[in-house]
Amino acid sequence: MKIIVALDILDGKCVRLTRGDYSTKKIYNENPLEMARQIEDHGLEYIHLVDLDGARKRHVVNHRILEELAVKTSLNIDFGGGIGSYDDLKIAFECGAMKVTCGTIAFSDPPLFLEWMAEMGPDKIILGADCKDRKLVSEGWMKDSETDVISYIRNYQSHGVKNIICTDIDRDGMLQGPSTELYKEILNLPGLNLIASGGVSSINDIETLREAGCEGVIVGKAVYEGRVTLTQLCRLC
Repeated sequence: MKIIVALDILDGKCVRLTRGDYSTKKIYNENPLEMARQIEDHGLEYIHLVDLDGARKRHVVNHRILEELAVKTSLNIDFGGGIGSYDDLKIAFECGAMKVTCGTIAFSDPPLFLEWMAEMGPDKIILGADCKDRKLVSEGWMKDSETDVISYIRNYQSHGVKNIICTDIDRDGMLQGPSTELYKEILNLPGLNLIASGGVSSINDIETLREAGCEGVIVGKAVYEGRVTLTQLCRLC
């Protein structure tokens, strides 16, 4: 299973939010490159780089940070946040993203999302399916919907989407364990590569997600709060 460390960028700094609420931001490192190098130095390979400024403004903002991390580390970077146009998509890949996560655009304009996936290839585009009470949430987690997350993923699965990140927003940043039962339901759909996100608080949580069949897990606040060390994560790789 891929162990992926989250780097959320707001105002150029590494922060964590609680349940996606910008007013709860806590700064953990003022230098994203320094944090990325710590991750790399511990033998980890993957980061999930989220442009929180971009998610709020609906266009990519922190592409220079993406570029710096891509040039100055060997980390495999999945980039998300603010991918609202084809230009944003191109900027992300040109600045060094190995994969790009698309959430809001997949919800608001499915034909365009599928067009991007066909052009870039299904291995380069990740469907961001973030939810609260099992309902899809978009636009930087600021817009709710009545769309069931399982039905939503099933529909995209029928169109060839196979790579998914699902974050249960109610769990995100809470350090109370992931939504394992929800992820098991998603994994009942065949042919999906699911990356679980939100709520991871311990090595045991990660092992549980591995046993459930998740392709990867994103670990954020648990690292920054010292619940899980980078050394421990590396041993799981």
